[in-house]
Amino acid sequence: MKKIIKFFNRIFNFFDRYIIMPITRLVYKVSKKFNVPNKKFESWLSRPTTLLFISLFLAIVVFIIVDRKIITFSSQSAEVLKNQPVNVIYNEEQYVVEGLPESVDVTLIGSKADLYIAEQSASDGVTVDLSGLKPGTHRVNIEYDRGLSDIEYSVNPSVATVIIYDKVSDTRPLTYNIVNSNKLNTTLIVNSVKLSLDEVTIRGTEYKLKEVAFVEALVDVDKLSKKEAGIQTLDDITLKAYDSSGNVVDVEFVPSKISAEIELASPSKKVPLNFVPVGTLKAGKALSSYSFSENEVTIYGDSETLSNINSLDVNVDISNLSDDSSFKVEIKKPSGVNTLSTNYVTVSLSVTNIASDPVRFNIPLTGINVLEGLIAQPLDNENGFITVEVLGASSVLSTISESDITAYVDLNGLKEGTYTRKVIVKGSNPLLIYQAKRVEATVVISKKR
Repeated sequence: MKKIIKFFNRIFNFFDRYIIMPITRLVYKVSKKFNVPNKKFESWLSRPTTLLFISLFLAIVVFIIVDRKIITFSSQSAEVLKNQPVNVIYNEEQYVVEGLPESVDVTLIGSKADLYIAEQSASDGVTVDLSGLKPGTHRVNIEYDRGLSDIEYSVNPSVATVIIYDKVSDTRPLTYNIVNSNKLNTTLIVNSVKLSLDEVTIRGTEYKLKEVAFVEALVDVDKLSKKEAGIQTLDDITLKAYDSSGNVVDVEFVPSKISAEIELASPSKKVPLNFVPVGTLKAGKALSSYSFSENEVTIYGDSETLSNINSLDVNVDISNLSDDSSFKVEIKKPSGVNTLSTNYVTVSLSVTNIASDPVRFNIPLTGINVLEGLIAQPLDNENGFITVEVLGASSVLSTISESDITAYVDLNGLKEGTYTRKVIVKGSNPLLIYQAKRVEATVVISKKR
């Protein structure tokens, strides 16, 4: 509306400045030069016939000016309309059209007044009418409905080669893919998704339907109204078709969108913390006790992952410690676990002098990770027992027994035969140091009888 008012103001100012004011000055000078009495002149000017002839004269002058495009706002100008959408007319239920640009640039040429009126006038824009064409390849013109006959225009591009295909249909099974799960609270997981449909109809050209390897419903959990444990319904789920390489294939879906019931859950499990010393204390020192600020933590994740985790190790660097110490240690989050109830624990250590006399045990050697259908046995009695020396604080050594210690060799992936492998010793009490007097042992792997 403001543009229209400005347009008419420009016309009024033009006539006032270049027509009315000059004529008024001319009449005044003529009357003054010929000594025409003002009263007589005013009487003549006030006659109806005089005003009629003056109005007729001015109307003729205005018509000539506009028709001959004399005034400056009637000079030729150009206006470029960028990215104009292309409207295609065809039977969308029966055919698929390829090759037309989505948008074009239109250049309008004409007077400023005509261009202005054209911009304000309703127009069908850029159209391509394919309603009379059959399947095949066609060269068509892209035209612009200019609205005004005085406007010239050019379209870029103005011609396109289109291919019209018959539209075909097929039915495909429907799977789902959960997106934006990282935006859920770390204690939540998507426990289940139940789609409203098990299969969907895809429509398009025959060659594109052959490219479709699978169809997915993109379940965006960020669109859930409530992000809390429970069952919710999500509507307007987008569907996508993909080829065997995972690229999107452009096809239609019937229906275009579906709904789903989504269950959010918060599986959790409390597990104890294991103290795992890393490094070596200062010579002559041993650990007499340790304590955690929290003895267990709650882990969150899927139920299958949680069922395989029974404890969490806390690695504590004790290198060169000689006195009682207390410090904060990070708890490493296992793979598959979403979050922990706490990520840090405070560890308090008591350090004392190491006992002068270590404790020794003869531990039977075992083999682990033996392939199915095979058994492992020590080569002889000498290899069958490992002498283990245990060092630590006297108060801790008094609590250790042979059953608290294991000695084994790892036989992962080995077939029948005789092998010499490194001996590994472990004890149940992490405050003690376990040393095997034999570094390696020889075992024989054979078939079970």
